[in-house]
Amino acid sequence: MTELNQLPVSFHISALIVCIMCLVFTCIQQRTDKPQNKLYLALVLVLFCNAGSSVMNDLILPSVHPDAQTFLLRRIMEYLYFTLHTALSPLFFWYVSSVCSAPLRKRPLVCTALMIPFTVTELMVLTNPVSRWVYYFDADRQFQRNWAEIFIYIAAALYMVFAFMMLLHAWSALTKKRKSALLCFLGVVLLGVGLQMLFPSVRVELFAEAIGLTGIMLAVESEDGLTDPDTGVYNRRALRMDLKSAFVNTHPFQLIGVRITDADRLAKMMGTENTDMMEEQVTEYLKTLAPRYHIYSINPGTFAVIFYDATEKQAASLARLISSRFEEPWHFGDREILLSCVVMSAGMPGQMSHASQAFFMLDSPIPTGNDKKILSGSDLDYLLRRSAVESAVTRGLEEHSFEVYYQPTYHMDGSRLHGAEALLRMHDKELGFLYPDEFIPVAEHIGMIDAIDDFVLEEVCRFIKTGIPVQCGMDCINVNLSVLQCMKPGFVEHINEIVERNGIDKHFLNFEITESVAADDYELLSGVIADLKQEGFRFSMDDYGMGYSNMHAILSLNLDVIKIDKSILWGAEQNQLGYIILENTIRMIRQMQREILVEGVETSRQLELLGRLHVDYLQGFYFSRPIPLPEFIRLIQEQPKEEAQSDGNTQ
Repeated sequence: MTELNQLPVSFHISALIVCIMCLVFTCIQQRTDKPQNKLYLALVLVLFCNAGSSVMNDLILPSVHPDAQTFLLRRIMEYLYFTLHTALSPLFFWYVSSVCSAPLRKRPLVCTALMIPFTVTELMVLTNPVSRWVYYFDADRQFQRNWAEIFIYIAAALYMVFAFMMLLHAWSALTKKRKSALLCFLGVVLLGVGLQMLFPSVRVELFAEAIGLTGIMLAVESEDGLTDPDTGVYNRRALRMDLKSAFVNTHPFQLIGVRITDADRLAKMMGTENTDMMEEQVTEYLKTLAPRYHIYSINPGTFAVIFYDATEKQAASLARLISSRFEEPWHFGDREILLSCVVMSAGMPGQMSHASQAFFMLDSPIPTGNDKKILSGSDLDYLLRRSAVESAVTRGLEEHSFEVYYQPTYHMDGSRLHGAEALLRMHDKELGFLYPDEFIPVAEHIGMIDAIDDFVLEEVCRFIKTGIPVQCGMDCINVNLSVLQCMKPGFVEHINEIVERNGIDKHFLNFEITESVAADDYELLSGVIADLKQEGFRFSMDDYGMGYSNMHAILSLNLDVIKIDKSILWGAEQNQLGYIILENTIRMIRQMQREILVEGVETSRQLELLGRLHVDYLQGFYFSRPIPLPEFIRLIQEQPKEEAQSDGNTQ
C-alpha cells in the first residue's frame, strides 16, 4: 500500500512546490493590483490548498484502520479539497475573461447565469456531510465517490468551454504568447484529468494544473516588456494590447493623452536625469486619478490614461483637472519649473473606432498655431482624418486607388509640345479624391513611399513603351523622385532594373527633386545623380524659389533643368520688385547654363512676360490641368492636327 501511494504523494508535493514558486514569483514582481492579478493569485491559492490537503490525505491513507482523530482529519481534508477544487474552473473562466478584457460585470444577467453551475455544484459540496451526494466513507472508512461528482466535472467542463469561447472572441486582441499560454493550460489540465480518469492510482490532475498555472505566470502575468522601467507604469506595447482588447470587446472608454510640449527644453536645460524625474512626477500625479495599470508612458514626455466606462463629461472634467495641474510648478530638486502641456481627450464609442486612431492622437504633432491647452471633439478631427488617410494609403495599391495624371509642358512659343510631368492622384472608395499634399506625407510616415514611387515609374514606363509620346513629339516625361528613396543603398541599380525591364530609352525620363530636400546631403545625392545621369537619365530641380532657395544645391548637383515655382511668376505680376526677382532669377540660372521651366502659367499676359525673359519651357493651367492618361493621349494626339491646320491657314 505504501508503494502504491508513493507516486500520488510525489505529484501532490510537486504541485505544492510549484504553487509556492508561483506565489513567490508573483509577489516579487509586485504586480498584484490588477483584477487579473488577483484572480491569478486566487487560482494559485486554491491549487495550493488542494495540493496541501491531498498531501495530508496521502500521508493518512497508509493507515488501514485509522483512529478517530486521523479519520476526522481526513474527512476535513477531503471536504476542503472538494470545496476549493470546485471553484477552480469558474475562477479560470473569470481569469480568462479578465485577460481578454471582457466587460462581463456590466451585464448582470449574464454574470448571474454564468454563476449558476458553480453555485449548484458548490452547494452540493457544502451540504455533502449531510446529503453524501458527492462522496462518502463506507463502513470501513474507505473513500467512495457518488453520483453528484459527475455534475462537478460537467460544470468544470462547461467553464472550460466558456473560457475557450472567450478566447476565440478576443483572439485578434491577444498576443501569440498569451494565446499559447492559455490554450496550453487548457490542454495540460485536460491531459491531467484524462490520465487520472484512465489510471485512478496516478493522481496527476493537480500537478498538471500547477504546471499550467506556471506557464500562465511566465507568459501572461509576467510584465517584462510591458512596463516602463523608469516610471513603473505600462508602455506603448501594453497600450496597444489593451486598446485592441477594448475595441474587440466593445468596452466603452475615454482616452486622455498628456503631451508635455517643452520636454526637449527641460532636457537641454537640466539634463536627461531631470527629464526622467519629470516623467516620474507626472506618472505619480496621474496615479492619483487612475490605477497604475490604466496609465501608459508611450513616448518621452507623452502619457496616456484609459478611463473605462467613463462618460464624455467625466473625461472633460479630468482633462481640465490635469491641465490645471500643469499651471502649477513642478519640483526638481531645489528648483521649480513650469511645464507646458496639451491634454487630448477622445472616446469609444464616438470618435475612435480602432487602435490606430488612438495612436494618431497621441503621436501626431500638435497643429501649428494651436493655443488650446485641451483638445477634444472637433479639435481632433484632423487626427481622425489623418488616420483615415493612412488606412486609405495602406490599402491603396491593392485596391488600385492610385492613378497617374499627366500635365503637359511646352516650348516657349506655347504651341510645340515639350513633354509632361507625371503626377500621382488618389481615388479612395471611402474618402473620395485625395491630393498628394495630404497622402504623400502619410505615405512617407508609414514607409509606403518607396512602393508608391515604384508604381508611378512603372506606369510612366508602360506609357512610354506604347510609343505614343514619341509619335506626338514629346522629348521627356518628368517623374517626381523621393529623395528619401534615392538615398537608400542600391537605388541606382533599382531604377535601372525597372527601366531596363520595360525596355525604355533612359533619355526619355527626367527625374525631379525638390530643392528643400536636395540641400540635406549634397555629397551623397550628387553621387546618385551622377550615376543615373551616366546611365542616360536627366534631372530637374522642382519648385525652385518656394521658400528654400539654396544656391549650393544648384552648384553642387549636376542638374539639367531648373523649374521656377509659380509663386515667383505670380509675384512678378503684382509689383516691380517681384518682376526684378523673376528677371534676376532667370538671368542667374541662364548664366549657370541650365535650362529653365516656369510653372504656374495661367494667362496670356504671363506668357508674354516670360517670352520677353526668354525661358525654355512652360507649364500651367493655361495649357492644361493635370489629366488622366486617356484624356492626355487625346490632347497630345489632337494637337499636331491643330498646328497643321493653323499653318495651312497662314499660308
